[in-house]
Amino acid sequence: MNTKMLALYGLKWNPFAPNVPTEALHVTPRLESFCWRVQQLAGEGGFALVTGTPGCGKSATLRILSASLATQRDVTVGAGGR
Repeated sequence: MNTKMLALYGLKWNPFAPNVPTEALHVTPRLESFCWRVQQLAGEGGFALVTGTPGCGKSATLRILSASLATQRDVTVGAGGR
């Protein structure tokens, strides 16, 4: 998406690009709650597995969660692929 198209719609980033900054992603109350629950789980030494159908938002959720967990000490975030 070129800069003229972005300006036409008042966008700072291409919303379809895989590298949209985390701060540009929309965090819903449900996602906020999920992140809080995983933070509590990680604080107790637990781990989480995120699964879902293609296109449901797993990658965006994990990017937001990873940024959230980065503020905690002694927490390591790992991501597995295919």
